[in-house]
Amino acid sequence: MQLNQYISSVQHQLETAAEAGGPEARALSERLTAAVESTVRLVLLEALSEAASQITLELAPGSVELRLRGRDPEFVVNIPQSGDFEARVEQSIHSAIAEDFDGGSTSRTTLRLPDQLKQHVEEAAAKDGLSVNSWLVRAVSESLRSASGRTDREPGQQTFTGWAR
Repeated sequence: MQLNQYISSVQHQLETAAEAGGPEARALSERLTAAVESTVRLVLLEALSEAASQITLELAPGSVELRLRGRDPEFVVNIPQSGDFEARVEQSIHSAIAEDFDGGSTSRTTLRLPDQLKQHVEEAAAKDGLSVNSWLVRAVSESLRSASGRTDREPGQQTFTGWAR
């Protein structure tokens, strides 16, 4: 992704605004234009990094990384292979809980399940390679996301939106 066009646009806007201010404003604009490039580049990288973090929460257990190639950023989308799945699910659950519920602290809750339902939960958790606790946290998190309207996906269905090159 080329950032130069965005930086040039900000510099042009600064020059245009300075034209209306007379010779002193134009002189100030010329001095500021050189300093604007590094500041705008840094702010754009911070915004792109934040966007990648938010997208990662929605792609769990996949992720989006922002990498620099020289001075230009690029996005890398990681979809875990089956061997990485358990570790990525565990990591995404913990980060989603910390993000969604304002902190990384946890609390203990007693949950009473009928024996037959408990058996099904244990089987599903084992099938996914998770502890019962992790499986239940994931199920509750997904249920809350669906209830709040943050996602319309069916379990197991992946949806991607954005730009590709």
